[in-house]
Amino acid sequence: MYSLEFSDILAFSDQLIAGTLLTLQLSVSAMLVGLVIAIPFASIKTAGPKVLKRAINVYIEIVRNTPLLVQLYLVYFGLPSIGLQFTANAAALLTMSLNVGAYATEIIRAGILSIDKGQAEAGRALGLSGIQVFRHIILKPAMRNVYTALTSQFIILMLFSSLVSAISAEDLTSVANQIQSITFRSFEIYIVITIIYFALTMLLSMLFAIVHRTVFNYPV
Repeated sequence: MYSLEFSDILAFSDQLIAGTLLTLQLSVSAMLVGLVIAIPFASIKTAGPKVLKRAINVYIEIVRNTPLLVQLYLVYFGLPSIGLQFTANAAALLTMSLNVGAYATEIIRAGILSIDKGQAEAGRALGLSGIQVFRHIILKPAMRNVYTALTSQFIILMLFSSLVSAISAEDLTSVANQIQSITFRSFEIYIVITIIYFALTMLLSMLFAIVHRTVFNYPV
């Protein structure tokens, strides 16, 4: 009968902590960069020039219709062929950011379209600039409307970050694979990282709830 033994796993606590922190760092950084991509792209898709709309649509369709793992391989193994070389961690961050940026663009665009055009017209009638109208009258209510969908996408991104181990980025899953190859305690190490990923998901969910309540003054 198999006997669980976690002492060998605990000997690698420092590596597990480092892998967990890198996973969190990659995920949060990709979320922020993804938002920087998504907000202007969503704005352009709703009221921008057709040429830019088409370019953004191509980007979105490519990302949404190809696996994240293939995107990682393309950035890490493919781009060096044309002189663009990244470290594993940098390639992971770039790919994750572009991936979540595409999904977030469509989510935020849906939020923008949910805002009554009359509100923007009223803002302009009050003398607000185009940027002020977009920021205060369109973007904030739009983000409130799609906040749950957006944060769910971010959590999915964090869970999918385990794929970056395939290009040797030193995330939690990569560390777990290394520990497994040394200790041969497969069941124990993957139980441990399952618990860690679950804890990270709960942590992000709580942080998103705090942001929702603080930024949007909305009870959660």
